[in-house]
Amino acid sequence: MCGIVAVSANRNVIDVIVHGLQTLEYRGYDSAGVAIIAGQEIEIRKQAGKLSNLKKELEDHPIDGHVGIGHTRWATHGEPTSANAHPHDSNNAIALVHNGIIENYRPLREKLLAAGYEFKSETDTETLVHLIHYYQAEGMSFSDASHQAIGELKGAYAVAITSMSDPSRIIAARKGSPLVVGLGEGENYVASDVQALINETNQFYYLEEGDVVEITQNSCVIYDQQKQVIQRELKTVELSSDSLSKDGYAHYMLKEIYEQPTAVANTIADRLYHDQISKYFIDAPIAAILDQVENIHIIACGTSFHAGMVARYWLEAFTQIPTQVEIASEYRYRKPVVPKKTLFLTISQSGETADSLAALRFAKTAGYLSTFAVCNVAESSLDRETDVCFLTHAGPEIGVASTKALTTQLAVLALLTLKLAEIKQVDVEIRKNLAKQLRALPGIINQSLLLNDQIKVIAEKIVRRDNALFLGRGVHYPIALEGALKLKEISYIHAEGYPAGELKHGPLALVDEKMPVIAVCPNDELLEKLESNIEEVRARGGELFVFVDHKSQHGLKDRVDHLIEMEASGSFTSPIVFNVPLQLLSYHVAVLRGTDVDQPRNLAKSVTVE
Repeated sequence: MCGIVAVSANRNVIDVIVHGLQTLEYRGYDSAGVAIIAGQEIEIRKQAGKLSNLKKELEDHPIDGHVGIGHTRWATHGEPTSANAHPHDSNNAIALVHNGIIENYRPLREKLLAAGYEFKSETDTETLVHLIHYYQAEGMSFSDASHQAIGELKGAYAVAITSMSDPSRIIAARKGSPLVVGLGEGENYVASDVQALINETNQFYYLEEGDVVEITQNSCVIYDQQKQVIQRELKTVELSSDSLSKDGYAHYMLKEIYEQPTAVANTIADRLYHDQISKYFIDAPIAAILDQVENIHIIACGTSFHAGMVARYWLEAFTQIPTQVEIASEYRYRKPVVPKKTLFLTISQSGETADSLAALRFAKTAGYLSTFAVCNVAESSLDRETDVCFLTHAGPEIGVASTKALTTQLAVLALLTLKLAEIKQVDVEIRKNLAKQLRALPGIINQSLLLNDQIKVIAEKIVRRDNALFLGRGVHYPIALEGALKLKEISYIHAEGYPAGELKHGPLALVDEKMPVIAVCPNDELLEKLESNIEEVRARGGELFVFVDHKSQHGLKDRVDHLIEMEASGSFTSPIVFNVPLQLLSYHVAVLRGTDVDQPRNLAKSVTVE
C-alpha cells in the first residue's frame, strides 16, 4: 500500500525513482508523483491514475536533479486526484511523501491555518510538510524541524522529505509502515521495499519502529526513538531483478499460480526428513515451547485468515489442541480471554499488515506462552518482532491477489501440524501418511495446473454473471471462501463462500438459473452430505460447476452442468490442491472481463493502514 522511493546521488535520479515506483506498482495505488531539487527550486510532477500518466507528464515536462523523492499513493484522506497526489510541498521550500495515516492531523491543521498556512489538498500529509516549514521559519535547521514535527505525529507513517535549505539531504522516518535504506557508491536511497532498489544495490538497513534516517550522497545516519545515533545491522539481500519480471506470462498472477509447485517444494525442502520434521524447521528450543501448548489463537487478515481457518481443522483433528481463528482487525479491538499456555500465531504474506502487527504487539503483553508467525518476507516487521517466525519460500509475489503466498502458508502450517502431532504422540502410521501427502504435494499441484484449458472453457460460462456462490464442507469450507474472495477481487463479480450445509438457512433463496454455484467436492467423509447439498441447488435450477476428486465414488457425472475431475491427493493436503483450479477460474474470468488482473481497483498488496 503506497510506495516511496527517494535518492540522493551524483547523477540525475529521475530514472531511478520512476523505475523504483514501477517496481512498487504491485502494492496498489491510484496516483503517482515525484519531487526533484532542480537548481533553485523544487520541481514537482504528479498525476492521478497509473504511473504511465506520470511518465507522460515527465516526457512533456522533463526535470533533472541529483536529489529527489517519489511516491505511488493509495487514497485514504481525499479522493485520488492530482491535487491530493504526493509529493506535497510548503512554499516550494520543502517537499515530502508519506505512507500511512496521521491520526492527529486535524488539531495540527488548525494550528497551521491559524498561523496563515494555506492548504491545497484534502490530505493529512500536507499538514506535516507545513509543520516542518513552520518550525524552519522559527529558525530551526531542516534536520531539527523534521525531527520536531515527526515527534508530534500520532498514527502510522513512513515519510521522505527534501528541503531547499539543505538540498543534498533526504530525511526519512518510519512508524508502523515499512522503510528501508539502501547504500550505494556515491549515492544512497530510501524506499518502502527492497524490491524498488534491487537494480541499484543489495546492501540495506531495515529501519526499526521510530527510526529517523538522514542520507546524502556520501553519508547515512540513523537515529532511534530517543534521537540517539544508532547503528542498525547492514543486510545483504539476495534478490534477482529477474524474479520480479513476468517471465513471458501475460500477468504476474498467472506466473505466480504456475510457480506454486516450485514454491511449495522450496518451502518443504530440508524441513521434512524421513517422515519427520527436521531440526532446520523446528529446533529443540522451539519444540520445547510447542510441548507446552494447550491452546492456539491464530490471527490474520484476508487470504491469510483463510489459511488459518484450514489450519484450525488440521490442528484440532490431528493434535486435539483447541484452536481459535480470528480476523486481526476485530481481534485487536476486543478483550480476548487468553487461557494459560496459549500460543499466539499470526500469518501475513508481507509481514507488514497493520492489523496483524497491532495484534502481535498486543499479544506480547497479554500473557501468551509465545508468539509465532508465518510470513513470506525476511526482515519484515513481523519477522523481526515475533518470538519465532516460520518463513515461507514463495519468492516475490507481485499480483495483488495472493496465490502462491496462500499455498506456501498452508504448506508451513501443515508442517507445524505434523510436528505438533509428533509431540502429542499421535499414531506413527497416521503421521507417516501425513508426511507422505506433503512430500507428494508439489507434483499433485502440478497436475492440477493441467486443468487450465478446461477451466478456460467454463470461465466463459461465468463471465457475464453478476453473482456466484462457492460451496465447501469441513476443511474445504475455507477454500470456498478463498475461491469467492479471488473472484470478487479480480473480476469484480459479487461472490460469496458458504459451508454447503448452510444453504437451506438462507443462501438457497438466491439460487436460480442465473446463479453459478461452484462446489469443492473432495473424497472424504462429507462427500455424501455435499452431494445432497448439490441436489438442493440442482432442484432450484442453479448452474453447477463441481470440482471433484476423480478417485471418489460419486454419482455426479449426469447430475451437474460442469464437472471437473482432478487428482486431489489425500484428505490432509486436498484443500491446498483444490485451491489451485479455483485460482485459475478467477484468473480466466477476470481476463475475459478485461479487468486489471494484477492491480485490481481499490486494493493494495501490503495493507499498512487500518
